[in-house]
Amino acid sequence: MSRASDRAYNLIRSMILSGELQPGSQIREEALAELCGVSRTPVRDSLRRLEAEMFVRRNDSKRSFVAAWSLDDLEDAFHLRAMLESHAAKRAATRITRDQLARMRFQNAQLKQAVDAIHPDVPRFIDHNRQFHAILLKAAASERLTSMLSQVTEQPVVLRTARQYDLENLRRSHHEHEELLIAFENRDGDWAAAVMTAHIRRAFHAYAEAHSSDTEIGKSSLAA
Repeated sequence: MSRASDRAYNLIRSMILSGELQPGSQIREEALAELCGVSRTPVRDSLRRLEAEMFVRRNDSKRSFVAAWSLDDLEDAFHLRAMLESHAAKRAATRITRDQLARMRFQNAQLKQAVDAIHPDVPRFIDHNRQFHAILLKAAASERLTSMLSQVTEQPVVLRTARQYDLENLRRSHHEHEELLIAFENRDGDWAAAVMTAHIRRAFHAYAEAHSSDTEIGKSSLAA
């Protein structure tokens, strides 16, 4: 893929993840080409790549839209993530190095600082949470698993889930990370897998609750 296509892909993907391009909104190639400083061909290449990654969907008339996920879609994505990331945790438990374990402890300590701030720093929480899980995945030492997980953990829903967390959920996430670290210290793959499964399932229910609340608010607005 050309540099122009990579540049367009990274910018469009970033706009989707940040919420600048909202779920369900139409993607206009001309406007994006101008914004990215490229021709329409790299934008089309980028949209095909984003469609394969389920960030973008096309309708019967070939128009592109930012993917809008139903609750069933979301549950399926979270279920797949739980299966894959629990397997990653099980592999990591018997392969993780002292350096990787130390770096995971550091990331979780930074995450705790973000949670314990007078006003919880959610962007900082998200950043250190991402790095914690990235080190875990590296420790699992499976390129195939890394590729598969990238399809279900980098969706916009992941970012929105963390933003919907209340203080209790933020603290639970930190404590679940602590339990994972203890499982890794004991080289117990089954324990690590069980903690990770619960960690991801709780994330789904936090998102589902927020999704339901947003749906009710939308209905109320329409009825008003």
